[in-house]
Amino acid sequence: MMKKESVTKPEMKMIGLSVRTNNKNEMNPQQAKISGLAGNYFIYDSAVKIPNRKNPGLTFVVYTEYASDEHGDYTYFIGEEVTSFENLPPDFKSLTIPASRYQKLTTPSGQMPQVVIDAWQQIWKMTDKDFGGKRTYQADFEVYGPNASDPANTSVDIYIGIK
Repeated sequence: MMKKESVTKPEMKMIGLSVRTNNKNEMNPQQAKISGLAGNYFIYDSAVKIPNRKNPGLTFVVYTEYASDEHGDYTYFIGEEVTSFENLPPDFKSLTIPASRYQKLTTPSGQMPQVVIDAWQQIWKMTDKDFGGKRTYQADFEVYGPNASDPANTSVDIYIGIK
């Protein structure tokens, strides 16, 4: 079971890579885009190209620009929090996450990527009551910090935006 905590986060600026997709396509390996983008992000050590890094090595995966809800298209973004958007490298995108309330969910430790897949399958079954509010579908994100350095024993914090 995931640990839950209600938190408020200030506005955050991010620089990273992004792709437009939806969960239906992500279930089909021929159409999935997330694994390729995330793989390239780490293989090519993209984080070192990000200027003005706030917490180097702390990776954010953001789901934003939702067309509707978890069934519609959304933008998948992977990158780091920055202090400013100055010197944005080519091919990188900037993203501002507005200040918001979140339900912070911490996964139990497990194998990547299964631990994250299992977490989202639980999240999709959760109700407004479980979240302590209605989902905003503005920005939800995963944070990969020190507890995510071992792929065989990873724990991830997932923030779900709520009203």
